[in-house]
Amino acid sequence: MAAGMGSYELRFDSGRICLDLVATGAPPTERLDGRDRLRAWLTGAGLVPPGTPLTAVDADWLARFRELRGDVGELVRAEIEGRPAEEALARVNALAGGPPPPLCAVRAASGELVRTLGADPECGALLAAVARDAVELLTDPVARARLRQCEGDGCSLVYLDTSRGRRRRWCSSEVCGNRERVARHRRRSLAAQP
Repeated sequence: MAAGMGSYELRFDSGRICLDLVATGAPPTERLDGRDRLRAWLTGAGLVPPGTPLTAVDADWLARFRELRGDVGELVRAEIEGRPAEEALARVNALAGGPPPPLCAVRAASGELVRTLGADPECGALLAAVARDAVELLTDPVARARLRQCEGDGCSLVYLDTSRGRRRRWCSSEVCGNRERVARHRRRSLAAQP
């Protein structure tokens, strides 16, 4: 991980891996700006177990994950807006059909079973896992109905609303929600001034 790069910068807990990937491209900051960041995201998102060597990650992997991110983002926003995005859908479907990463369980030194990959991770297999997550999300009527775009001013993050009553308005109450509350307070204060 690059110096000064916290896990929050790479991971937004949107409720789905595919939406967390979309969040890495939310303005104003490109969060997948290099191979080290992609490696950190792959591990942080749980696509590979911690400690998995990701030596094959290169500029091609980065470009392919950014492309998938764009397609998933287009699909999700199109679904929220009720419009088609057939080209993005075709690309995501093509990737989702690929083989998933081979998982296996091994005994750790402690004796407990831990998840590992049965072979070195391949870019196509990891892309397939994210694309399959997008397909599962968009074809599940309950999950699809919970898709929301943050109402924060200038925020483009998308998340699953799992709140009680399904009234969540912001990607983060601490960030966008707080900004809205501060802005509302300022408006009231200005309106109350003589």
